[in-house]
Amino acid sequence: MSQFFSIHAENPQPRLIKQAVDILRKGGIIIYPTDSCYAMGCALDNKDAIERIRRIRQLDDKHHFTLACRDLSQLGNYARVDNQAFRLLKAATPGSYTFILMATKEVPRRVSHPKKLTIGLRVPDHPVALALLEELGEPMLSSSLLLPNEEYPMTDAWEIRDRLEHDVDLVIEGGYCGTEPTTVIDLSGDMPTLIRQGKGDVTPFSL
Repeated sequence: MSQFFSIHAENPQPRLIKQAVDILRKGGIIIYPTDSCYAMGCALDNKDAIERIRRIRQLDDKHHFTLACRDLSQLGNYARVDNQAFRLLKAATPGSYTFILMATKEVPRRVSHPKKLTIGLRVPDHPVALALLEELGEPMLSSSLLLPNEEYPMTDAWEIRDRLEHDVDLVIEGGYCGTEPTTVIDLSGDMPTLIRQGKGDVTPFSL
């Protein structure tokens, strides 16, 4: 049965953040709030947890996982970012965007796109998510909490626990997050390409 933490959305309690990160480091899957919607997260190098997320969401090997990063400097260790892309990223992070970029060798092959070798990355604009990433000290593998046959992500942490209490290890209640996912922009080519219109404004990308 999953644990349940209520963490203050603006001033996260350090003790609970440390406990949540301990669960991640021990191989657990957590549900946590972001600036777009609730998300599932696990440690980047935990193969078993990644496969559990695939089963929960019924994802195939072509699904773009996202690396949630604490800042742009951390993101740059896991993606190839040229000057043009860096300027766009700097203007839009932190924020409700996921960017598709070419993965570096720091990214395990099993979580990048099998043919394109791309990876989704984001810097969330949410105090709880950023506190988790700061304590973890590395990106967290992340996936929107959009369950099979559902049109929108789940928004109520108590309902999330009722639904997934035997599938995940921790549910973090951090207030209402909304149902609109991130805007997904592909920056792996010569020009930005809109993959999915979500919460993030596309105006800065001339799309």
